[in-house]
Amino acid sequence: MSGLRAGVVGLGWAGRQHMIGYTACDSAELVAICGLEDDLAAGRAAEFGGPDSFRSLDDLLANAELDVVSIATPTALHAPMTIQALDAGVHVLSEKPIAETAARAAEMVEAAEGNNRVLDVSYNHRRRGVVKALRDAIADGVIGDIYYAKAGWLRRRGIPGLGSWFTRKESAGGGPFMDLGVHMADIVLHLLGEPAICTVTASTYAAFGPRGLGGSHGSAPPEASLQYEVEDLATAFCRTDTGVTVALEASWAQWVPHELCFVDLYGTEAGAHLEWGSPTSGERGQLTIMTDVKGHGAEITPAIPPSGGHIACVDDFLQTVRSGEWTGARGRLSLSRAALIEAAYASAEQRREVALSRKA
Repeated sequence: MSGLRAGVVGLGWAGRQHMIGYTACDSAELVAICGLEDDLAAGRAAEFGGPDSFRSLDDLLANAELDVVSIATPTALHAPMTIQALDAGVHVLSEKPIAETAARAAEMVEAAEGNNRVLDVSYNHRRRGVVKALRDAIADGVIGDIYYAKAGWLRRRGIPGLGSWFTRKESAGGGPFMDLGVHMADIVLHLLGEPAICTVTASTYAAFGPRGLGGSHGSAPPEASLQYEVEDLATAFCRTDTGVTVALEASWAQWVPHELCFVDLYGTEAGAHLEWGSPTSGERGQLTIMTDVKGHGAEITPAIPPSGGHIACVDDFLQTVRSGEWTGARGRLSLSRAALIEAAYASAEQRREVALSRKA
């Protein structure tokens, strides 16, 4: 397995990040890419050293002799493409979210288990330096016992592709809670040591998208607003099996001062606030720990290590594949994220608290 042969399905921004990841890792060679946009495929091939280009997954799997493949396509294509690749004996790194429903995610996990292959999902934001620094502080006991957490990704204006697959429930599965909220839920649960979510109470709102407003590049034409079938703001309150409660918020469009990604943790010894994407924190982000030192209030600002991003996601995936220890790498963690997202949407629709099945 020295020099894993890698392919990437999907030629857009996310697909390009996976291509960068494979090119940056010495343990793999990017040998194939796949997508329907011929001009874009030619550009990607030139950028990444001339990998073979295919227009269908069938041709890719039949002719590229892959060991690993990244699926970076619209959400509704994750499950069928992942299952097809796993059935062909190829390890899969999927873009987030794992799938548009928990049922489809479960099918992907079953395919990974049945074919004895790795299934991983790319959560690039948990590889941020600020997240690493906070995780280290938690491990060192600085925060103490954490009892409450808040996290959110808020945009003033940032609905992606008004009228595109992003805003259609069948293809995307949901709006910002599916797109952005899954990142924040992943970070919080990762920091908390993976407690199980027991119940969710959630609400969703669509104040901008149905009117053709709130897009990343201004308003959409009237006909595009008819294709807006998801929320543009979601909130969720979650109870865990450890007693910790978690509040999550995600928006594509909301009257906030500016875009902001944040995590707040409240513990018995200290509180912590991390953020990125704001005018003050910048893209690199900042972390502040609030505590007492000898009875006096104090703020600690730990050093922030470099961020890993998609390169770290790809590298971790490749290390898992090369290790041969695949039993715990079948996508079940991502299935639990899908179950949380689905429960939140169900709670919002039914206007009641929803309990999660422990099977996820």
